[in-house]
Amino acid sequence: MTSQTPRDVRGNDERERLDRPGYHLPIEINTRKLGHFVAVAEELHFSKAAARVHLAQQALSRQIKELENEVGAKLLERTTRKVTLTPAGEVFLEGARTALAVLDEAASAARRAARGLAGTLRLGYVPGAALELTPLILTEFRERHPDVVVEMQEFPVSDSSAGLASGATDVAFVRLPKGIANIETEVLFVDPVVAMVPSSHHLAGRVSVSARDLIGDPITNGDTLDEAYRAFWCLDAARDESTKARLVPINSITEEAQLVAAGAAIAVTSAVVMHHMPVPGVQFLAIDDWSGSAIAIGWHSDERSPVVAQFLDVACSVRDRESELVHTMENRPTTI
Repeated sequence: MTSQTPRDVRGNDERERLDRPGYHLPIEINTRKLGHFVAVAEELHFSKAAARVHLAQQALSRQIKELENEVGAKLLERTTRKVTLTPAGEVFLEGARTALAVLDEAASAARRAARGLAGTLRLGYVPGAALELTPLILTEFRERHPDVVVEMQEFPVSDSSAGLASGATDVAFVRLPKGIANIETEVLFVDPVVAMVPSSHHLAGRVSVSARDLIGDPITNGDTLDEAYRAFWCLDAARDESTKARLVPINSITEEAQLVAAGAAIAVTSAVVMHHMPVPGVQFLAIDDWSGSAIAIGWHSDERSPVVAQFLDVACSVRDRESELVHTMENRPTTI
């Protein structure tokens, strides 16, 4: 049996790199040593620094010597009277502080991400979102979770789920009722609804009407696939076989208002439209026997992530805190 001589465990590629001019192996420095050096550099006193880092002075002195050997430069000048930073030490102190700060932030970011409190939240909403509560909820959420980026997207009236059904959003401001599977909701408040009719309509001179008063006219429809949602806004519960809805498709609230003004249809809409989007040529009427539309937070029932849970918590806390505002919104006048 022939004997084998010891060989360099590094491969040829590594040996070639070591032979290159100016090449140095990466320095592997324990972060604890960096912290200890910063303590000495800031205290300029080994005894005080040792007490600060809870280490024996002799052990601290040994760690600083090891660090200087690893760096390849003298970092501190030591005399019996004082400790000072060398020019190399001053430069190294700046880098050490930066490195420790970056590591601390990376660790904090990792912990936040592990808790689901970092990243992006895709927030969908139907026209109007959560009305006056919207900015309050968003401001509160951003203050609590500044590392979460909220990407907002408005969806047309044809998508009553505001992107939840297609998976385009993580959470959404939606209007109920909702007939789409696998979506959970939490009601924030109930928004009064009104009838919008042309100014020339035979009901235009009245203050209020019943749902049955309205079922003889064509009615606007967002062309949604959600039957429960469509049935509510088209007054289906007040209809029978002889008064089935004649639907006039719309793509937006403004288009709806223009169609009503032109006499092409009537509409059931939020009372907020009457107060914030006045339209010439239409009149708004209270509907005595028709409930309001609940505005809610919606999310995927099988994918409630920590960040979605936090958004829901913020929305509910704002709703509960702003009880007077909610009461005002729920009792918004339905006649002018």
